[in-house]
Amino acid sequence: MSAENKKGKVYLVGAGPGDPGLITLKARRCIKNADVVVYDHLANSALLKYAKKTAELIYVGKQGGRHTLSQQKINTLITSKALQGLNVVRLKGGDPFIFGRGGEEAQELGKAGVSFEVVPGITSATAVPAYAGIPLTHREYASSVAFVTGHEDPAKKEPEVSLDKLATGAGTLVFLMGVGNLSQIAENLMRWGRAPETPVAFIHRGTVAEQKTVIGSLHNIARKVQEAKLTPPAIIVVGEVVRLRDELNWFERKSLFGRRIVITRAREQASDLFSRLSELGAECIEFPSIEIIPPSSWVPMDGAIRSLHNYQWIIFTSVNGVRYFFQRLEALGKDTRDLKGIKVGAIGPKTAEAVKQKGIRPDLVPEEYRAEAVVQAFKEQGGKEERVLLPRAARAREVLPEELRKICAGVDVVEAYRTVKPDVQKQSLWSMLERGEIHMVTFTSSSTVENFVDMFEPDKDQLLRWMHGVAVACIGPVTATTAKQNGLKVSLVSPEYTIDSLVEAIVDYFSRRGADSSPA
Repeated sequence: MSAENKKGKVYLVGAGPGDPGLITLKARRCIKNADVVVYDHLANSALLKYAKKTAELIYVGKQGGRHTLSQQKINTLITSKALQGLNVVRLKGGDPFIFGRGGEEAQELGKAGVSFEVVPGITSATAVPAYAGIPLTHREYASSVAFVTGHEDPAKKEPEVSLDKLATGAGTLVFLMGVGNLSQIAENLMRWGRAPETPVAFIHRGTVAEQKTVIGSLHNIARKVQEAKLTPPAIIVVGEVVRLRDELNWFERKSLFGRRIVITRAREQASDLFSRLSELGAECIEFPSIEIIPPSSWVPMDGAIRSLHNYQWIIFTSVNGVRYFFQRLEALGKDTRDLKGIKVGAIGPKTAEAVKQKGIRPDLVPEEYRAEAVVQAFKEQGGKEERVLLPRAARAREVLPEELRKICAGVDVVEAYRTVKPDVQKQSLWSMLERGEIHMVTFTSSSTVENFVDMFEPDKDQLLRWMHGVAVACIGPVTATTAKQNGLKVSLVSPEYTIDSLVEAIVDYFSRRGADSSPA
């Protein structure tokens, strides 16, 4: 078969209800392998980070009746891309086959002879109530549940939703897309036998930072929602199970619930901070302002490794330095035995742990993680006749090598890796900053600060105006000083140079501010 006649395949993928952690393993694998990703408003854009760099990303809207493309044009788009021999992921909020029009898309693909596969997602119909602390069934409250669209196709001649039968036919009723018809839904349920005092939960933007829950009853829920000025998307739960919310509300009680925090660390290093903050309820946005890449040339590093016998010390200042040094050691046919007799220093517990994983117990781990503290600790152990090898980033503070040269025979700084500005899509973050939806940006090094600001040139002045309403969290005074020099207002500096300390400082900062989400 010629390349021109080869057909691709379409994967109708459920993106889940909003929390990017609720994506399935299979869905993530499909996104990674896709040539084209066609996504809509309810699919969290954070999931696009799994797409390969060469993938075409196409936004098709689908927000509250305001569509970038009509459904028919979406059908045509995914079909045509597949007929070009491309693998296409149609990324849809929730589950493709639960009020997601995935069935219609599958029908069109079948008619065109395009192979397709359905990858179910966690539907908002069950996930959103769970995040609001409402079990849809409970032995003491409800033994049945019905999922109902609150907005039927207006082209239908006869409506299929029979509220006269559903009103008392299921213990729990869950309405999707019913915000605009909430008053009418409540009135019809009461008309067909549901008690006016029946509890109702209106859950706006469930499973993410903007989740807001309004509790009422059939006779007053429409008024309460109007007073709260809540808009779609939302899930409406009707039934006695709503009474369990006070007891089972777990998500909205987390210490960082409702906070949207930007992580600027390199993507390969962000997972620890991301998982810690997410576990505490924050919605984390990965926006790596640095990327770790090999040095421009291995010649200096290779020369130092071949001359290891000339050094009495190797001092590592980061996990990346450890990783690239030992990769190159192995590439040159050497191993840890070639470090025999050489003392090893490590700045910071994470760096020390990386060294230990190589089977080496560090001889020097300063109690403080500043260059000045390292020099003081080295004075207590080092000698004036000793030479030091310092494998580190191409761009780094000169304080450490300069001070070490004053107290030892020599210091050789070799480039182990480089930090560069990554090629990332900044429009999504820019839009959130413009709308005031970001509560905090975290910086773990001076490079993350400088690159973050540079990435928004030539709109730096506008960025700084929007960042004035955003809390800035820094690891260490050096990073904080760099942030201030770049026009940022620093809200907190972690007392220790660790992710644990930064997380504790963030929790303390927001706990002191209470419901106020603006920075000090």
